[in-house]
Amino acid sequence: MPQPAQSNLKSELPGEHPPLQVQIHSAVEDRTTPISRLLRLMSALDADATANENLRHVLRARIGAPLSI
Repeated sequence: MPQPAQSNLKSELPGEHPPLQVQIHSAVEDRTTPISRLLRLMSALDADATANENLRHVLRARIGAPLSI
């Protein structure tokens, strides 16, 4: 039986990941994305030297946003 936090993950082929920007936009739009996933994305974004600063702001805002929004 899948865990509730795992039920919103899309099935992908192993080894294939969409670009970081796409992952972040999907996670921000999906209000059921666990905070742990958002934090992993933030870590990946911080490690990317070519990352867009606007993505950082959007992701930080989503991490800090109340769940009721």
